[in-house]
Amino acid sequence: MNRFFIITNMVKDPDQSTTQHIVTFLREHGAKADFLVRDTLSKEELAGSSNPNPLFIPPDTQCIIVLGGDGTLLQAARDTLRLGIPLVGVNLGTLGFLAEVEKAGLDEALLNLLNDEYEIEERMLLTGSLWQGDKCIFEGHALNDIVISRRGPLMVLPVDIIVNGQPLASYKADGIIVSTPTGSTGYNLSAGGPIVTPKAQLMVLTPICPHTMNTRSVILSPEDEVLLILSGNDKSQNAEVNFDGGLPGQVRIGDRIFIRRSGESTKLIRLSSESFLKLLHNKMK
Repeated sequence: MNRFFIITNMVKDPDQSTTQHIVTFLREHGAKADFLVRDTLSKEELAGSSNPNPLFIPPDTQCIIVLGGDGTLLQAARDTLRLGIPLVGVNLGTLGFLAEVEKAGLDEALLNLLNDEYEIEERMLLTGSLWQGDKCIFEGHALNDIVISRRGPLMVLPVDIIVNGQPLASYKADGIIVSTPTGSTGYNLSAGGPIVTPKAQLMVLTPICPHTMNTRSVILSPEDEVLLILSGNDKSQNAEVNFDGGLPGQVRIGDRIFIRRSGESTKLIRLSSESFLKLLHNKMK
């Protein structure tokens, strides 16, 4: 590899010292490197853009280096989905399950990229759409998860879950998470859901703080289609749907959210030979 594009989270690298170090290192080794400070474009601007390349990444780019945490990498994955360029994350945050490169090992990681010493993993994505009546209000992709959750007053949400046209369950909870294997170590884990190896092909359905004592996560096939319906008669119910922590869409009583496996995938660069179980051990202590 010799053509790179760096996306930086300004909050995590406020003086851009790490960004400049990467740019200088790559250029000194004969590579080309451009960079973008993440906060120069708002989520609203990016979400409203029909441009398949809203970050204006050069077409000959071979690798996108993302500086920040897992949230920054998730946003970059959405913004570059239609480009098919592999991404690698530099962890300037906390756990960093997706952003595997730690700051202490940055130079070694850059040398591995320059010397083509890496693997590329294809990660499963979800696609979802929010419908109000016969009108699609929003649709998008998610590398981690699609979440319906309450907003406003502390009221549990009644959510009906239908899989492949068959009723599965009706939950009263703070919300429902539909997660990919990649996202199993995110919100799903915090909500008590199972950890799944990221190479698996499946969906995990996990209720958030369900108002019951015997509710568990449900593992679904990647070919299944999930329908979430905000049910009940209380018009004061106020909910939202969120794709990988992006801009939320308001959900009203009777609205439907269709979720299935996407035909697209995200390419993540693996530089470490450590297994996922070893990574899990190191991150979770």
